[in-house]
Amino acid sequence: MVVEAIYVSEKARRLPVAVDSARVVAGQGIEGDRYFLGKGSFSHWRGTGRALTLVEAEALEDVGLSSAAARRNVVTRGVDLNALVGVRFRVGGVECLGRRLCEPCRHLERLEGDGLMRSLAGRGGLRADVLGDGVVAVGDPVVILDSGD
Repeated sequence: MVVEAIYVSEKARRLPVAVDSARVVAGQGIEGDRYFLGKGSFSHWRGTGRALTLVEAEALEDVGLSSAAARRNVVTRGVDLNALVGVRFRVGGVECLGRRLCEPCRHLERLEGDGLMRSLAGRGGLRADVLGDGVVAVGDPVVILDSGD
């Protein structure tokens, strides 16, 4: 259960750039990312689960989508992200709460190709709230803090 990659994009519709580590701020997400800056395609939507997005490397490999093209912040390996809905967990030095699945959307399909919504349904990742400031780096562990019960 490890962080395989971290991505940040300053502007909507641009492929995110891989970074070795990133500072993450409670309630806001990754410093310098389009959503942290309020410039993401869906920044106008309010609610929980908007601070950090995660996706499984295995799901991306299954559908032949690059990690950058998935447009998620954190790519994990060996983690069942669907099981983290309602669960507190730590990604490196960042405490999070899994809020809901991050299903692929028409916007992503328009950018990356037809059939993506169907092929990634139920495997598009996880939306999480960030509960405390910290740093996440490639190679950091993903640790479950509680089971959400």
